[in-house]
Amino acid sequence: MKRLNAVVLVLACCACAHVEASLNGSKPNIILVLTDDQGMGDLSCLGNPILKTPNIDRFYEQSTRLTDFHVSSACAPTRAALLSGRHEFRVGVTHTIMLRERMALDVFTLPQALQSAGYATGIFGKWHLGDDEPYLPHNRGFDESLIHGAGGIGQTVWGDFPPNGKNSYYDSVLLHNNRIVQTKGYCTDLFFDAGLSWIKQQHDAKKPYFAYIATNAPHTPNIAPKKYTKRFEDMGWSNAKRDGPAGRFGMIENIDENFGRMMEKLKTWGALENTLIIFMTDNGMSHVEGKKNGKVTPFYTAGLKGKKCTPYEGGTRVPSFWYWKGVLKEGVDVDALTAHVDVYQTLTELTATQLPEDMQGIDGRSLLPLFENAESNWEDRELFVHVGRWEAKHPQAKDVAGAKFVNCAVRTKRWRFVNNSELYDISADPGETKDVSGSYPEVIAHLRKSYDAWWDETVPMMVNEGLTTERFRKKHPLAERYKQQIKNHDLPEWTP
Repeated sequence: MKRLNAVVLVLACCACAHVEASLNGSKPNIILVLTDDQGMGDLSCLGNPILKTPNIDRFYEQSTRLTDFHVSSACAPTRAALLSGRHEFRVGVTHTIMLRERMALDVFTLPQALQSAGYATGIFGKWHLGDDEPYLPHNRGFDESLIHGAGGIGQTVWGDFPPNGKNSYYDSVLLHNNRIVQTKGYCTDLFFDAGLSWIKQQHDAKKPYFAYIATNAPHTPNIAPKKYTKRFEDMGWSNAKRDGPAGRFGMIENIDENFGRMMEKLKTWGALENTLIIFMTDNGMSHVEGKKNGKVTPFYTAGLKGKKCTPYEGGTRVPSFWYWKGVLKEGVDVDALTAHVDVYQTLTELTATQLPEDMQGIDGRSLLPLFENAESNWEDRELFVHVGRWEAKHPQAKDVAGAKFVNCAVRTKRWRFVNNSELYDISADPGETKDVSGSYPEVIAHLRKSYDAWWDETVPMMVNEGLTTERFRKKHPLAERYKQQIKNHDLPEWTP
């Protein structure tokens, strides 16, 4: 898919005729790898001219690819949609901070659903759906968890463990299940190590499992071991800690190396034949330019407009590669309009999970028909995008009412309607270079009506609005727990 100056990613595929019948209830093991702030321009298989990601490239070649796959425009919102099957606003997540990242407690989460179907469940890395005790992963369906706090390692102002502010990304203090531990090593290596160790335990026990490896890389600060940054520094890219491109690119190549190590382990264990492996990212690129030889230089963006926290294609359109050896067809592109909210329904059907009648409504669809036939009839749909993040100091979006038309979009297969005014024909102009709003008033009228109805229905579900903001919280729950353990001389070292 190096033709990606215009394109997208989608899911799908089949292994044989009538795949849906054979896949529904087939109960594979499931590994979901979700990286942070890595967009369509951040892989060599999608055209990046300087990154080397041979392991993910190989995985791409073997996978069914969702070419028009969309997520939310920021971290916590995407995680909420993945684990609930609903638009993030409908489960209370309208920001990444200020208690508005907390996923509503009445959600029957994806790991809870898979637990009910007999799966062991584990998360390794970034949670970002609430740090108060009831919201933590060990209370939301995960049997095993190793996570950092807040939205990133070192974000102590928002509630991560105090020591991580001084030593981000190395030797992190983390929460293992319900106990704080001291770890050793580089964070991405650690999360893959932990995930692989746990996967091997389930494999040996012949226990079906769902492993969610959610790296905090390549989120800022841009920190990677020297062996990964040196090549980019030699090219002239800055390696400034906060936003140096060399560090960001190095984090991506480190992810690739770990991903390749995971695939090799699974092959060695004979685990590929009964395991569905998904690679995707949580939003678009966080940065689209950086300093090279002292000058601000644009990055490769796969031709997309916008980036993380924008309502354009570059904010929500991301890689989504699905691989199941001998079951999903290799090297197939599915061009239907798909999204993160579809993952819940797809995996619960795949695992024959019986969902309770009184759970939250599901906004997504099952992708299994697309596995059967990438060209199967897939009814057009409307995906609603809103960056959220309104707050009192925002110049426009100071509260829910004021934010309605600020940083929002409606996406159909053909159209992207942005900020209640701009219209782009994605089928002809995937880079959103020409606003055609003046030529299609009937399209605008229809999409505006749909958005109005969606907004009115969704606002009452935003259960975290109006809370005391996290910034002024006197006591962060994980920080307080850390202080108590230190007081008790209790900070065990942890190894996989």
